[in-house]
Amino acid sequence: MVAVLARFPDDRKRAAMLPALWLMQGMLGQLTPEALEIVAKRLEVPPTAVAEVATFYSMFRLEPTGRYVIEVCTNIGCALCGAEKILAHLEKRLGVSVGQTTADGKFTLREVECLASCGTGPVLQLNHEFEERLTPERLDAMLERLE
Repeated sequence: MVAVLARFPDDRKRAAMLPALWLMQGMLGQLTPEALEIVAKRLEVPPTAVAEVATFYSMFRLEPTGRYVIEVCTNIGCALCGAEKILAHLEKRLGVSVGQTTADGKFTLREVECLASCGTGPVLQLNHEFEERLTPERLDAMLERLE
């Protein structure tokens, strides 16, 4: 975290919040209440300010997740292209609902507001990698590769 803070002037420590949270999540796999407290202390900001940022961005995980995190965009662009069918297919195939992790701990299924790929919907993000122009067949092939 020292390297992250060194990139920002002393009076702009709040600007280091996103990289600091990303670093903590990378080390721990999720942002625990203790991790949020550490970031708040290091940045000298109120813990509520850190919690607000951590809960706003879908890239931050406040709970344990599976090895593969599948985030399906259901914003209007993707919805018009069939995102709800894609999400329903994943729920059925994985045997979990949105927000849940498979019993083997391999997959976590999440719904997100926007992945900024409106022209190629429906789209999902698999551990920060985009899969676009989804169909149930493409989903099945993707899951088979991962299983």
